Amino acid sequence: MGNMNNMEEMNEIERVEREDLEEMNNEPEELKRIAPWTKQITVRGLITSLLIGIIYSVIVTKLNLTTGLVPNLNVSAALLAFVFVRSWTTLLQKAGFVSTPFTRQENTIIQTCAVACYAIAFGGGFGSYLLGLNRKTYEQAGVDSEGNNPRGIKEPGISWMIGFLFVTCFVGLLTLVPLRKIMIIDYKLAYPSGTATAVLINGFHTPKGDKTAKKQVQGFMKFFSFSFLWAFFQWFYAGGDSCGFSHFPTFGLEAWKNSFYFDFSMTYVGAGMICSHLVNLSLLLGAVLSWGVMWPLIGGLKGEWFPATLPESSMKSLNGYKVFISIALILGDGLYNFLKILFFTARSIHTRVKNSNDKTSSDNRKQHPDDLQRNELFIRESIPIWLACAGYIVFSIISTIVIPLMFPELKWYYVAVAYILAPTLSFCNAYGSGLTDMNMSYNYGKVALFVLAALSGKENGVVAGLVGCGLIKSMVAISSDLMHDFKTGHLTLTSPRSMLLSQAIGTAMGCVVAPLTFFLFYKAFDVGNPDSEYKAPYALIYRNMAILGVQGFSALPQHCLQLCYGFFSFSIAVNILRDFTPNNIGKWVPVPMAMAVPFLVGAYFAIDMCMGSLVVYAWHKLNGEKAGLMVPAVASGLICGDGLWLLPSSILALFKVRPPICMKFLATT
Repeated sequence: MGNMNNMEEMNEIERVEREDLEEMNNEPEELKRIAPWTKQITVRGLITSLLIGIIYSVIVTKLNLTTGLVPNLNVSAALLAFVFVRSWTTLLQKAGFVSTPFTRQENTIIQTCAVACYAIAFGGGFGSYLLGLNRKTYEQAGVDSEGNNPRGIKEPGISWMIGFLFVTCFVGLLTLVPLRKIMIIDYKLAYPSGTATAVLINGFHTPKGDKTAKKQVQGFMKFFSFSFLWAFFQWFYAGGDSCGFSHFPTFGLEAWKNSFYFDFSMTYVGAGMICSHLVNLSLLLGAVLSWGVMWPLIGGLKGEWFPATLPESSMKSLNGYKVFISIALILGDGLYNFLKILFFTARSIHTRVKNSNDKTSSDNRKQHPDDLQRNELFIRESIPIWLACAGYIVFSIISTIVIPLMFPELKWYYVAVAYILAPTLSFCNAYGSGLTDMNMSYNYGKVALFVLAALSGKENGVVAGLVGCGLIKSMVAISSDLMHDFKTGHLTLTSPRSMLLSQAIGTAMGCVVAPLTFFLFYKAFDVGNPDSEYKAPYALIYRNMAILGVQGFSALPQHCLQLCYGFFSFSIAVNILRDFTPNNIGKWVPVPMAMAVPFLVGAYFAIDMCMGSLVVYAWHKLNGEKAGLMVPAVASGLICGDGLWLLPSSILALFKVRPPICMKFLATT
């Protein structure tokens, strides 16, 4: 959060990376025996990637459909890949079988493939723009809203969702392939998430790192087992509405009615351990401001600001204030960061072009031998430019034909223009992400949403905006993710060819796994009901953004526009304050994007995530060295254990098997 924090994180990553390289230099024969790229992708690696992809798709889908807030799980996926394959090879050795050594390259390939798989569950629109097309979201947005056309409905379907993902996701894989050398070697972009993953993987595959990894594996398995058994135990007491530990009135029944309670979800506690303290405290601040202050006050104005006869779920009632104020915060934060990243990108490119002639020769002389070796491997394993360009053109033509057939509201020429602009947009996003680790793909998508909704008019605007948003977002996000993966591969001496192929395989897996996972939830639970656990808040937010693009401000309830102006300005002012004040002040300035989530969802998950932050803080105070080592493993165990129980519980719900007990708390009379 902020440039100073990013620089400190990168300095720490570079220090750890250098230590790992020093250990690697003690084993020069291992570096020289790097397997050819065709051998880096293994059958056991693909099976492991699929298993991790399925587990994390379930976890990400749950987070998407409950809060819409998903932490970065890349490091966790690398750890889980190491756990799976190392456990498998150990079992084979004990059984007397000889297995192929587990290398850092195979570890990288598994992590890349698995992340590409579950990234579709996160970014495929199942909790936002695609789900926003269904009838339930249409009804929640207000059937009487002028821009909310009843023909703008498309119910979720496995076949069309899989087809949509295949024609949109693969284009992004090839957009920036010709520029990989410029981004990674010439510009030396940091890509902090990719670098952090590489540091972790390199650390696993050194003598010292192997001992460390064993401790992490033990911690992961311990908390994985605890989380799974705890989720299993809780299930028995959730036999009705508002039943079970997930509705425990921790702070009293009055607080519980306003969603202030601890719901014993290990997924959110683990997510809170991964997210920064600032994000978690911002969530809590947003929860207190909305559910503790604003909603009770606005609810008390029923009959003055909005008709008392309207149900609370109406967009002209209290729910309208919740949705549109959330949108104002999200748009303010997104617009500021979007412009900031564009400014940094333009300034950085200008500086590099200006100084390129002076620095090229001196940079080559100053490079560390390890850097030269990595660069040589990265360049040697080239991907033909003609192949990338031809593939991009073919996939673009297919998409331009297929998408208007699936969604007639989005005209073919809009799709064609999107693909003409895509390389430029993808480069800007990937470059900015390399500098700051901030992926702005959703903001590019939102710009496309408003533009296409306004251009397409009242009849077609909502569908055209939502689908166009998904189209742009998918291309821009996947190309940026691939650059992070190339950075990881560059630092772990993994072939770019095997990285691209594993990303393609993982994307293909995700295009099938993600819709199936979504439908498991969609059929088993009441997805989209504002009173259920699976509220899918961003589906309603995105549909209302499209309605705003079509209809303008007349869609807002009374006095809501003034409140939106205020929160939009607040969001920009807070970002300016964070960026232009000293670090000791800026590090405490809240994040508006995080504040916006509980405005619509509720306060309970913010309390869970703050509990995760409290655990990390206390652990660092008691034993900082052990905490730094074990926090990622423990958090991953809590998330994966709770997430794995979702599979059997969803299947039980599909077969109408209900828990036997309803534990509920009532006030005494």
